[in-house]
Amino acid sequence: MTTKNSAPTFQTGETVVYPGHGVGVITGVEEQEIAGFKLELLVLSFDSGKLTVRIPVAKAKSSGLRTLSDRSVVQQALEVLSGKARAKRGVWSRRAADFQERIASGELTTIAEVLRDLNRGRQQEEISYSERQLIEGAKEIMVKEVAAVNHITTTEARRLVDQSLANAPRSNRTEDAEAAA
Repeated sequence: MTTKNSAPTFQTGETVVYPGHGVGVITGVEEQEIAGFKLELLVLSFDSGKLTVRIPVAKAKSSGLRTLSDRSVVQQALEVLSGKARAKRGVWSRRAADFQERIASGELTTIAEVLRDLNRGRQQEEISYSERQLIEGAKEIMVKEVAAVNHITTTEARRLVDQSLANAPRSNRTEDAEAAA
């Protein structure tokens, strides 16, 4: 479908990424009258039809809707996961809001940075409920895009993501002390 103002072209059946929801499929284009205006809407289906979202075609680009990342971007995101976490200081509520905003961007490498920065390796079970929610949400979005881009199952994609996180260096005092012992 071609739209005005050089907006991206999306086709029915195409797999796309919508920030905040992750990977979905365009199931069609509808025309609806809303408040007296006729709008052309992209119909997106997420999680095998459990969630349907309609986005005005004219707002597709500004809403953050995008095509799947290239394989090179997926590889770069997996490499980000294996990097050293950047320590963030400050009030948790502000850091959490920053993490949520970065996840909502829908950009795969940005989501990988959030996962990397929240990753605590073997001490992961000691995290708060809100941290766990952020990690699981970010990981789910990343896993689905990695699976879609690489044409693998979500189980295989989760294994790739977890493996990359496990390869990340640690600078935790407890783990450093264990290694020294």
